[in-house]
Amino acid sequence: MKKIILVLSSLLFCSALQAKPIAQSADRVMPLLNGQFVPDVQVVDIGGASRSLKEITMDKKTILFFYRGGWCPFCNTQMGQLQKVEASLKKLGFQLIGISTDAPNTLSESVQKHELGYQLFSDFNSTASQAFGLAFFTSKKITNRYLAKMKLTNPLQKNVEGEARLVLPVPAIYVIDTQGLVQFSYVNPNYKVRLHEEVLLKAAELVR
Repeated sequence: MKKIILVLSSLLFCSALQAKPIAQSADRVMPLLNGQFVPDVQVVDIGGASRSLKEITMDKKTILFFYRGGWCPFCNTQMGQLQKVEASLKKLGFQLIGISTDAPNTLSESVQKHELGYQLFSDFNSTASQAFGLAFFTSKKITNRYLAKMKLTNPLQKNVEGEARLVLPVPAIYVIDTQGLVQFSYVNPNYKVRLHEEVLLKAAELVR
């Protein structure tokens, strides 16, 4: 029985590390599932230093959320809601971490603007969101609109048709235990709908 458990754990770990393709649309993403390990990918801190996500979450219970960027009003609302429950999450032994495609200097602006007490990391090239199965190509219309209106400088990537498009993460939130296993997750292709903070607290309370 122990051998079976070890084999299953190894399979879950390997599957989490496999690079996932960028989805052609938000409703076609294949996100990391409950029971899978957090992939060991690199993110960039506010100071511009590359950090291992595995090391950041090692031996720590973590609430990890992916958001589109500080230019997104729905993301800003969510960050404020999470700030409300941060103290309660800390009492439960959790650290709170946010990841977006914002550049490091933009993250600093978000921290100051919202007076955030938790950490934000940059996934400017979408490698982390891709590893989590959350990355998707925006449409040509959305790509052009966001680049012009929000003046985004994010690198464009080519889709299956060879067209350069903006890549964004589907907003998601993960409750991770000290072993790096996902115990709870919420992923919604509709970026306007976010997990209520009280539901998140309930999920966090169940992690031992």
